[in-house]
Amino acid sequence: MIAHLAAALSLCAPAAPAVTAAGLPLPGTGGMTYQERKGDPVRLSAYGLGTKRTYLRSATGNSFTWEKSLSEVSVSPGGTLTAGVPVAYRSGYDALQVTDRATGRTTTIRTVKKPMTASYASWSRDAKRVALTVEQKVRGAWQVLGFTVVDVAAKRARTVRIAGLSRKAGFWWSPDGDLVSRHGAGLRVYRPSDGKVLRTLAGAGLPTGPEDAYSPSGRRLATWCPARFKEQLCLVDPATGAIARRVAARPEAIFGWWDESHLIAVTAHGRAYRLAVIDLSGRVTRVLAGVPAATWGSDLWLSFARTRAKTS
Repeated sequence: MIAHLAAALSLCAPAAPAVTAAGLPLPGTGGMTYQERKGDPVRLSAYGLGTKRTYLRSATGNSFTWEKSLSEVSVSPGGTLTAGVPVAYRSGYDALQVTDRATGRTTTIRTVKKPMTASYASWSRDAKRVALTVEQKVRGAWQVLGFTVVDVAAKRARTVRIAGLSRKAGFWWSPDGDLVSRHGAGLRVYRPSDGKVLRTLAGAGLPTGPEDAYSPSGRRLATWCPARFKEQLCLVDPATGAIARRVAARPEAIFGWWDESHLIAVTAHGRAYRLAVIDLSGRVTRVLAGVPAATWGSDLWLSFARTRAKTS
């Protein structure tokens, strides 16, 4: 399930030196090379293979390091902090490790008590809070119980349990600071302080995830189209919940928005896959990396940080 990691796109992370010729090698991926250009609106900041291997990019450079003690990691909006979930409980508790990238200082904040887990970290766009999805095995299968919100400055976590959630539910931030999760064939918006349902977007389709499904401006929301449509990818008006556009593309996964009019997708390509930028007609406008079939089959996930201010 780590492939559904909810690590949020940041708004103004500092740009790093771009690799334009040989590309950016990604260790542990069977030979993947990420093609980065100067001026790209997003920066590949972390990736992993399920919970087995998690790689974090250096704060200002192009190297990736295997974070052996973490099952997942994501970079905050602004690029100054990282949020990582340890691979094991500590003193009977799951935790979130928040690291200051300038000083290297790490703060460990307890989240939930064993056997519950709190994972799939999602940064709020103001970089003040991290949301985590709380799960526990029930009769051998993982069941989502609710969410944990970590106040980074206060170093405090609050867990809210919600009855009747889908086994595949997962919580992530809306641009205005509420929490969103799948609900039925659509989405539901929750108040982060107590889990109160604020509104339901019935029939809007399921969130693409694992990256922020809202466009940089917040005016578009990407979902997997409901079954009544032949198209797979839909764009929803977050204000009304109405499907505003259907995209003629059939990606394997969406890893957030490239800019206001392009998305980052993994698409089938021959006997393997490729990481690509697609426009809102479904056309591939740029190939970012080839993805070996075995690598994609190992639950590859990728997390991006925005390098430019949001698009209006």
